[in-house]
Amino acid sequence: MEEVKLLGAFPSPFTHRVIWALKLKGVKYDYVEENIFNKSHLLLQSNPVHQKVPVLIHGGKPLAESIVILEYIEETWPQNPLFPHDPYERAVASFWAFFGTVGEEQEKATKEAKELLRILEEHGLGERKFFGGNEIGLTDLAFGWIACWLEVLGEVAGVKLLEADGFPRLQRWIEDFKEVPVIKETLPDRKGMLAYFRYRRSTFIGEAASYEAAS
Repeated sequence: MEEVKLLGAFPSPFTHRVIWALKLKGVKYDYVEENIFNKSHLLLQSNPVHQKVPVLIHGGKPLAESIVILEYIEETWPQNPLFPHDPYERAVASFWAFFGTVGEEQEKATKEAKELLRILEEHGLGERKFFGGNEIGLTDLAFGWIACWLEVLGEVAGVKLLEADGFPRLQRWIEDFKEVPVIKETLPDRKGMLAYFRYRRSTFIGEAASYEAAS
């Protein structure tokens, strides 16, 4: 069997969606924790364009971008499918997964984040337990950052984005998502996440203040 290696970082929701997919598929892999402030030669060599995690290396061949990696995992290891069998449902799952990635890049903007959450609440879930039905799938992994990172980011920024009474379907989905054994076992440490994002926020604010003072 060809070696599978994952380059990632614990604060990264993109990394965790790949971890979840590999574990749901039962794929054995070696995990390499990257220091995003001091990136390894392997990461720079494997993803020279964006130089970001996650990177999946399978049989010596690197693959970047988490949604692309998820689709590759689905095609390479067909057991425990993450995509629905129906072609239409597969297309819908792909759309929502891509939509989730676009939203993640804007997650610091409160207004845009709330618009994304409202769309998901009204059009994404319906009465289903998970986005694709009764079983967890690729779309759920793509939106896993909502379940695990949104509350932490909101606490650090002092903004509550997901009010329980305003998003009942999403709140129910978050509870169900976190109860899936693979997810429950691999959720990042909340205290560590808070410390990391508080540090990043203070660094960002300090740099912005220094720039304004110098200009």
